[in-house]
Amino acid sequence: MNETDQLEVIEDDSFSYNGYQIVRGEFFAHMYEPTFILCDNMVSVNAACVRKLPKTDFVQILVNPDEKKLAVRPCSEDEKDSFRWCSAAGKRMPRKIRCRVFFAKVTSLMGWNPDYKYKLLGKLIESSGQMLFVFDLTTPEIFKRSVTESGKASASRTAAYPAEWQNQFGLGYEEHQRSLQIGIFDGYAVFSIQKNIQGKEDLQKGKRESPRLQPCG
Repeated sequence: MNETDQLEVIEDDSFSYNGYQIVRGEFFAHMYEPTFILCDNMVSVNAACVRKLPKTDFVQILVNPDEKKLAVRPCSEDEKDSFRWCSAAGKRMPRKIRCRVFFAKVTSLMGWNPDYKYKLLGKLIESSGQMLFVFDLTTPEIFKRSVTESGKASASRTAAYPAEWQNQFGLGYEEHQRSLQIGIFDGYAVFSIQKNIQGKEDLQKGKRESPRLQPCG
């Protein structure tokens, strides 16, 4: 290696992360990053999620209402409250899952406008030997919608962000390090998303007997 090819490194033991903010991933293009999408009473993940877990066909959705976190956990087809998150034949592509009740509960929990589209950026993590995606409900990309003169809804191509992000680039270094530390099942509720709609009687019965969300269509 020539001397000119050697990397020049300046040693500086005085450097500190104090005062630095880690720039939010939401401020960059993230086509290849795990994304969870809520829109039009439906939820879905992006292709990056499916690619990162190539052997996973069924998942469960978990929500921590206190920490405002949402997790997508791989599971077997036979596990209770599992659903298929990708196409069953051909190229593995994400499926949009209609879920009116779940969509309403999340938008109510977060105070979101149900007419808007929300995208959550997440990470694939390993906790207690289990792989899962974790998404922060408090940091959504928001795509506002308006109604044209013809009465057709039109979604903005430009994302909006929470107002408190206006004067910051991201979380401070130490806070960022703590932001994705979770207990895999501590405080989480498993939400059921199934294809078929059941009667109102079953839905009301489920609400009385269990804290988990009943099937929605």
